[in-house]
Amino acid sequence: MTPAARLSAAIEVINTIEKDRVPAAKALKEWGTAHRFAGSGDRAAIAGLVWDVLRRYASSAFLMDSDSARARLIGMLRLERNMDTATMAAMFDGSRFAPEPLTEAEQAALASRSLKDAPAAIAGDYPEWLDSHLAKIFGDDRAAEAVAMASRAPLDLRVNTLKSSRDKVLKALAHLHAKPTQWSPNGLRIALSADARNPGIQAEEDFIKGGVEVQDEGSQIAALLTAAKPGEQVIDLCAGAGGKTLALAAMMQGKGRLIATDSEKRQLVPIHERLSRAGVHNAEIRTPKGEADPLADISATADLVVIDAPCTGTGTWRRNPDAKWRMRPGALEIRLKDQAEVLERAVPLVKAGGRIAYITCSVLSEENGAQVRAFIGRHPEFAVVPPEQTASVLWDKAEAFAAAAMQSPEGWLMTPRRTGTDGFFVSVLRRVVREA
Repeated sequence: MTPAARLSAAIEVINTIEKDRVPAAKALKEWGTAHRFAGSGDRAAIAGLVWDVLRRYASSAFLMDSDSARARLIGMLRLERNMDTATMAAMFDGSRFAPEPLTEAEQAALASRSLKDAPAAIAGDYPEWLDSHLAKIFGDDRAAEAVAMASRAPLDLRVNTLKSSRDKVLKALAHLHAKPTQWSPNGLRIALSADARNPGIQAEEDFIKGGVEVQDEGSQIAALLTAAKPGEQVIDLCAGAGGKTLALAAMMQGKGRLIATDSEKRQLVPIHERLSRAGVHNAEIRTPKGEADPLADISATADLVVIDAPCTGTGTWRRNPDAKWRMRPGALEIRLKDQAEVLERAVPLVKAGGRIAYITCSVLSEENGAQVRAFIGRHPEFAVVPPEQTASVLWDKAEAFAAAAMQSPEGWLMTPRRTGTDGFFVSVLRRVVREA
């Protein structure tokens, strides 16, 4: 397919998303099924265009003064890909399979309009109802923070220190132009261009043999901030597919007891194979069975309970750009209730002097600092470990990280703009040891 034909296909997919109100991934899959002549490179390029339109969904329409799929694509090409009008006009030429030529109105908009006077929600490309929530945490910087959350994420990897080292994997993945991450001592980053195909890391020998896993650097840092140690009893209460479970296992060096569970047993399906591939032998998976509590035999013995809490996922917008447009106010209320419930589940598991690591992939204060303050209000036997103490696990990077991330009395907030990671909040709460 020609570049112009790919533009036409992207417009078609965007129309489908808007008309049928379907998730972008589903619309792209259905388009590919119906157009089997399109090669993998074509499909990747079209997907890149569609995802970028969703990243710039509001600002592109504002720039073009039109909310049509075609207008949003044109606006995105200017805002996200910095394409000049002459280059666009060469592709929008009306030839076979190409979009119709740029109209006078479209050329005028490209020449005269900008985002200079756009409201924060437009300039930052997020739903207007979230504006007050983002203002609460970012203030006047909310548009800039949201723009960073709309940019395409790189591919981050975590080296499994149970099987390999960063230097070894770095050499093995030199052909993918992998580079060390800025903060995580075990991370690698592969930058991806706008229309880049997935590098297929799952086919690499180091991945197959368990030497490396896909994990955003922010998630790696969140695991490090829990300070899990060899010999401890650690419970991963919301283990899901096991990303942080694997990181915790490596930190524990195969020593101690690691228990992973999740209230949604279907989420646990991939964890068994992943743990086996990673060479983890001290992890125990507890899958819920009916109404029975899979942790009923554990009472006040855990050194650490890790809660990767269910949340709105606002911190992962750059990986899921259509999720923010499908998010509704009621979703936040549901997540706040879920978070409070899982925090309550952790309380009886933690021994005196033990700790809870509360983690979200959200930037909203209601899910983060406010949730921690409410928990402390209900459980004064817990106290927040000062964030500057938790950051010490980053060793020589601790001071620079403290300057980059947002620190509050409750914990750390990472954002794409500040730390170059997904948005993550981490708070560590210690159960106070009462004197006899």
